[in-house]
Amino acid sequence: MADVRPEHAQLQADRIYLGWQYVLPYPDPGPPPKRPSPGETPAAGSSEPEWARRARLQEQLLNRPMKVFRAFVAAVALLILILAISGTLSWAFAAIGLIAAAGAAMICSYAIRQGDQALRYRLRESQAKADRERVLRDRELHQAQEEHAQRYREWQRNKERFDRQLSWYAVSVPDEIDRIDVAGGTLPGWSALVTLLGATRLYSGGHLTVLDLSEGAIAKDLIELAKRGGDEPLVWVLPTDLPRLDLGATLAPEAFADVLAHVVSVSEEHRTTRDLSFDNAILERVLEVLGESATINQVTAALRALAQVGDPRRDLDSGLLTADQFERLGTLFGRGVSDRVVIERAWALESQLRKLETLGSEAVRLPPARLRVVSMDRQAGVFGNRVLGTYVATALTHILRQSPTAGRPWYHTLIVAGADKLRGDVLDRLMDACETSRTGLVLTYRSLTPTVRERLGRGHAAVAFMRLGNAEDARVASEHVGTEHRLELAQLTETIGASVAGLSADYTSTVATAEDGGDERDARQADLKEDITESTEWGRTSTKIEETERVLQRSREFLVEPHQLQQLPTTSVIVTDATARGRRVRLADANPAILAFPKTTLAEFEDAAPAAAIRPAPPEQERPVTRRHERPAHAPPAPAPPAPAAPMSQADPRPEDDEPQAQVSVDDAPPPNLGPPPPRLDWRRQR
Repeated sequence: MADVRPEHAQLQADRIYLGWQYVLPYPDPGPPPKRPSPGETPAAGSSEPEWARRARLQEQLLNRPMKVFRAFVAAVALLILILAISGTLSWAFAAIGLIAAAGAAMICSYAIRQGDQALRYRLRESQAKADRERVLRDRELHQAQEEHAQRYREWQRNKERFDRQLSWYAVSVPDEIDRIDVAGGTLPGWSALVTLLGATRLYSGGHLTVLDLSEGAIAKDLIELAKRGGDEPLVWVLPTDLPRLDLGATLAPEAFADVLAHVVSVSEEHRTTRDLSFDNAILERVLEVLGESATINQVTAALRALAQVGDPRRDLDSGLLTADQFERLGTLFGRGVSDRVVIERAWALESQLRKLETLGSEAVRLPPARLRVVSMDRQAGVFGNRVLGTYVATALTHILRQSPTAGRPWYHTLIVAGADKLRGDVLDRLMDACETSRTGLVLTYRSLTPTVRERLGRGHAAVAFMRLGNAEDARVASEHVGTEHRLELAQLTETIGASVAGLSADYTSTVATAEDGGDERDARQADLKEDITESTEWGRTSTKIEETERVLQRSREFLVEPHQLQQLPTTSVIVTDATARGRRVRLADANPAILAFPKTTLAEFEDAAPAAAIRPAPPEQERPVTRRHERPAHAPPAPAPPAPAAPMSQADPRPEDDEPQAQVSVDDAPPPNLGPPPPRLDWRRQR
């Protein structure tokens, strides 16, 4: 079993990382069990119980008439005795009266004595019953405290396991996947995803090319990250850097004509293959006249001459055309109706290709770079940016078709942001070229147009869905994923996604200041976690994230329904891919700053054993997490342990033989319970 602890986890070059999955195999055990408290007992030094006093008072009330009558009888007897002594009453009658009074007094005294005995008996019985109940309560209290001690030790183990478990697992797809289609999303969400994809590709020793058609500077953080890692990225901002763009300069005339024909078709969505072949034939014949070293401005000059637009003497005087070339262009096609068709198409070709006239006019030899970014300036025209984007995509397609097959998949990765702005045939050719050359391809689509729906997930591709604003797009996405899936969303994802609302920075061109032929690179050992934390917008907020991580790590579940897909957080990604065990559906957070969290691992949840998540942390040592300019070690894949069938509850703990006993420090002790503390009891003594 590979070690999945964050201190030892390394990037794997054969994995494409798309985000982090929030999973808690062991749930929060909650507050500690409440300590049992004894019942109320009389305070020390107090008199007899209240119930005894009430019983005595009741008995006194019952005996009061008897005592009054006895006192009356005694007074009568005394009076008789006084009268007998004084001679007023004879002693015979006095004796009878005294005997009667004494009998009545004895009867009253006997009744009073019987009542007192009955009271003392009831008091003894009540006291014995109270003693038995007190003994029973003490025994039950001892048992409750023993059970509480056992439950508290179990709570300690569960709490220790919960606090030390990993909570963020990598969501990746194998490099056997040819392509990743990302549907939906916002510019900040794309920025997070591109930064994560690009960083993991660069730091695992690969090369990356980003074609940004979104006009939102989504690779800004990735560029800063690459600079901190020791690379010098090349950034072209078109059309400003069009003169220094030499892409396609080495193509053969046939390939160059094909590229230009597709560029012209960018504004004509319903054009057929016949129309493309017609434009291609015109351009091939023009390039035959101009020669193999023809430039774009020479091609546009030849098309103006062919379409009879403007004054050809200006192009002859500027050296774009020679007299011989101008004469050959005039006799290149026949006369008549076909001539008018050629003139119209040549005019259309020239009107769109003139936006590329400065291409490569100031090209210089640039140093090699592992990160290349070609972006469109948002200040330029929308149609002009579509023309430029189509040219770059088509030129890259021909370069990939001519390049040898890569040694390992995804060694070179191409990211096209805003691919829905390209025609369907351009996308098809680009997909085929990347598949044959084993180049990794990531396509992001802002909306699910009919062209995108036809190609979404086609072939051996993984599909990722981000926030979908359009209701129809959300419906299509939910049907693709399946509404029966229940996904878990962390509150951290919702909170951080809302804190980074937009992108305000623009690209800064680097090709204008790049030194000719330089190939020096900072070879320092850079750490991916540290670089993300300090050089990206997502990482600069990681300090606040770490401070509130324990508070924010709550989650909620939702079904994959259209209204839920329209409310996804900015960085949420629903990843679907096919495996040998069936299709997987996972929810990930593409926020690259999560990599710096202490409870994040680069292992997937299915591959990480629950026991590895709770092992004691090793002593502080140098972290081998993906050093730049080092080839990562390829360890043999470990067999995947069975994933837990369901989250473990408190009543069903998973005992681990090698699990250390939980120790709770004084600072982490639970708060005291309310109420009087119980007496100190020896639980070891048998009662």
